[in-house]
Amino acid sequence: MSGKLGAFYTGQYRNVFLECGYREEEIEARVQHTWNELFEGDEDTRIYYEAGDGKAYFLDTGNLDVRTEGMSYGMMMAVQMDRKDVFDRLWKWTMDHMYMTDGLHAGYFAWSCSQDGTRNANGPAPDGEEFFAMALLFASFRWQEGPPPFDYGRQARDLLHTCIHKGENDDGYPMWNSDNKLIKFIPNCEYSDPSYHLPHFYELFALYAYEEDRAFWKQAATASREYLKISCHPVTGLAPEYAHYDGTPNNDRGYGHFFSDSYRVACNVGLDWEWFRGDAWEIEEANKLQSFFADKQPDDYRRYTVAGEPFEEKSLHPVGLIAANAMASLAADGPHARANVELFWNTPVRTGARRYYDNCLYMFAMLALSGNYRMWLPK
Repeated sequence: MSGKLGAFYTGQYRNVFLECGYREEEIEARVQHTWNELFEGDEDTRIYYEAGDGKAYFLDTGNLDVRTEGMSYGMMMAVQMDRKDVFDRLWKWTMDHMYMTDGLHAGYFAWSCSQDGTRNANGPAPDGEEFFAMALLFASFRWQEGPPPFDYGRQARDLLHTCIHKGENDDGYPMWNSDNKLIKFIPNCEYSDPSYHLPHFYELFALYAYEEDRAFWKQAATASREYLKISCHPVTGLAPEYAHYDGTPNNDRGYGHFFSDSYRVACNVGLDWEWFRGDAWEIEEANKLQSFFADKQPDDYRRYTVAGEPFEEKSLHPVGLIAANAMASLAADGPHARANVELFWNTPVRTGARRYYDNCLYMFAMLALSGNYRMWLPK
């Protein structure tokens, strides 16, 4: 484990691949190659598609729709790779087709659209909003602001303000519970999704949101770290997809087990540790997750109860799980940290119909483990 302070304080980002003995040149080439495959690859590999009129979208290739999750992920990848052209295309598509100006959810983004921009739903998904806000803030600090909607900073701050104040002056719902400061699965429900919890983002929102909102985001960072402790199993480290505010799995709709959404918890724990050294518990959590999977083969990954009991159902996204468990090595100091990084390095991006979610996690892990998932902040 390197350093007592996170990258926010030191400006230094671990290159875990380098620590594992890979050469700097091959690491840089691998990051660029991964980008090329996702954004410029063949039809069995790419997930980024340009759409004319200065727009582009990320395609969920398993469901053949465009989601705020993917659009915001693509924008985060683009700002990390210094690709303003790609960022602006994705943001223009998002604003033209997903942004809602009226109705119950005005000020939010419709979570799913068809490839032609037609909305499949008028409800939002908060994981998209929080990634949009963070990517936009990074863009505002890394690149020059432009005319609307490319006035990135204002767009981010307005969105963050809406996320916590919606419903005060209309019939809508905020995306965070105002009492416990926990993010909701959707605005008009009262339970959470552990993988939505991004305390490392909230720490930055507490610095760069509108001044009147900053205290809320600082409280949200603390609340999220505490929530992860109670929602991740104390032995296995596995988190459910949905959980009640007390951390217990929410099985009302069958999503109280460790499955696709849950994989992102490992990514978030790793990145919070890398950026802020958020909580020493994150080391324990990363070690537990890696220990749980140490005797399991990727082609036999399954749905599990949080206690670790397997279902017959196989994982839909084994490559994504490999990537997430590798990203946990930013925090892990146990005997499996290196093996997870090497497994990821030796795993290619996924091709075929289910590739979208796997390869989003893959790109984030590639950025993070090479020291290239960075906070772009004012000089």
